[in-house]
This record gives sequence, C-alpha cells and structure tokens, in this order.
Amino acid sequence: MSDHITLVGNIVGDPEERATRGGDSIAAFRLAVSERRFDRERGQWIDGHTSYYAVSAFGELGRNALASIRKGERVVVSGRLRLREWENETKRGVSADVTADAVGHDLRWGTTQFQRTPRGDTARSETAETPAPSNDEWTAPTAEDGAIAPSSGEQAGENDREAIETADATPF
Repeated sequence: MSDHITLVGNIVGDPEERATRGGDSIAAFRLAVSERRFDRERGQWIDGHTSYYAVSAFGELGRNALASIRKGERVVVSGRLRLREWENETKRGVSADVTADAVGHDLRWGTTQFQRTPRGDTARSETAETPAPSNDEWTAPTAEDGAIAPSSGEQAGENDREAIETADATPF
C-alpha cells in the first residue's frame, strides 16, 4: 500500500534519464523539502529540518520532466509515497521514494511557459499536414481537423468516434 503525497521543494541535482526493462523512459531526481518558519522574537526566518525524497516519473511525464526541470528549481510533486528500508555493511536506514503522478514548477518563485508535446499517434502518417491551430488552444483535435486518421482506411464510424473522443481526452 502507498500513501498519496504532495511535496514542494528544490531539485537537488539535474534529473537523470533511466529506463525500465521494457525501454520506457524514467526521470529520476532528488527533492529537498525544508521546513521554514518565522521566529517573531528574533524577527527572522528559521530553517528547520530538511527531508530528501527520491522521485521517479515514468513514461510521458518522465520525458516532459527531463525536458523541463533542472537542478535548483522549485517544484511541486504529487504522487505515491513508499518508505523503503535499506542496509549495507556500515549503515542502515529508510528511504522515502515517490512515484510522481504530476510535476510542475512552483509559480510563487518564478514563471514558466507551458508547451504541449506532440502526440505519438501511430495511425497518423509522417507526411500528414498539421492542421491549423484553432482560436482556442485547449480544443482537442478531431478527425474532421485531419489530426486523427480513421482506422484501416475506413470512414470514421460511431465506434471510431468514441475511440477518438477517449484518446483525445485531456488528462486533467
């Protein structure tokens, strides 16, 4: 069983690209989360304990994280926490591992610009023209826009339309 957790912290080192046995991409990085509070008596901020988390982002999230985040940046990570006990010849301890469901910049400390990644649709030919963008950037492409070709060269039927709507659903 794992617990859902949301962390806000700084990336300790540049994310590393790793791969699953099946060849799928993984972004792995460490996140430092520090407790900070204002001491009214002293009139200053006090840094408390820092916890370190090993974060793994799989698949498309991992590829996007590798292209977007760097060492020292402040990010928000939401995912599943797993505590793992370890032991070697001289020490033993517990590691906090997070499998990320979402990763993004903390906008309190700066700005970022969102850019959608192109879809890897296998039904779409390499020479197909990209449809002109609509006025609404959040509109999902449809078969009528030419962005999704009907399967097996057939006209898009009711079943195909349902599959297209499901495939184009935004993940949020």
